[in-house]
Amino acid sequence: MEEIAKSRVDELLQTQLSEDKKLLDLENQSIGREELKLLAVNEDFASVEKLYLGENQLEDDVIQALECPSANLKSLYLNNNELGDEAARWLAQSDLVKSVQCLMLEGNNIGPAGARFLAESENLQNLEELFLDSNVIGPEGVAALADSPNFPKLEALHLDSTKMRDAGAIALAHSKTLTRLARLYLCSNGIGDAGALALAGSDNLKTLKVLSIWRNEIRDAGGQAIAESETFANLERLYMSLNLIDRPVRKIIRGSALARRLTTLVMD
Repeated sequence: MEEIAKSRVDELLQTQLSEDKKLLDLENQSIGREELKLLAVNEDFASVEKLYLGENQLEDDVIQALECPSANLKSLYLNNNELGDEAARWLAQSDLVKSVQCLMLEGNNIGPAGARFLAESENLQNLEELFLDSNVIGPEGVAALADSPNFPKLEALHLDSTKMRDAGAIALAHSKTLTRLARLYLCSNGIGDAGALALAGSDNLKTLKVLSIWRNEIRDAGGQAIAESETFANLERLYMSLNLIDRPVRKIIRGSALARRLTTLVMD
């Protein structure tokens, strides 16, 4: 079995590793525990900066075979697997992520506890972009991220379809530590006026350049607050289609000073 796995890893490195050995694309390659274990000790792996492992049906115990203290990863893509809270706990404690700037965990089974493990980790100090879309971390998980002092370089946070609702948006708006965010994605989260008002009045979101809040439950009061917000003075792109804002207020938003400053406004 090990010989078969070794032969397969050698083949994948030959065909899927870029010429400069910095990018390894193993997406949808039916990678298992043995392959990951052998990959971690392969001398070429230390050169890899961008690793794609999406869509491999990886489970919590399998991903742990990738432990490699000498890794120099800058981007780690683990989207659309079967990773849950234990995988998040392992990642949070692993040397593997210490150099990671982009961590893609979209479309897994991570819950509030997994988000808390990530938030409590001191190994993610270099993280600049975090994808947790389509993981049900809820308002509790979002609050853990918002309260964390361990993301000093985080500039992009992807939280679409995490079921955060208003409480999660309010936690982000009140964060004392996430003060460098330039891109924030909050689509499909059941956010209503309370969450929109909090975001519009936030002191720590003044660095935002991109805000995506489409497919929520924002109504007239929330929409107007966003249009009149001084928080969004630096905003360049705003995506807010598929909310519950009536046509007269949508007209006000399109004619607002905010809309005139934006390079992109997407609103139905």
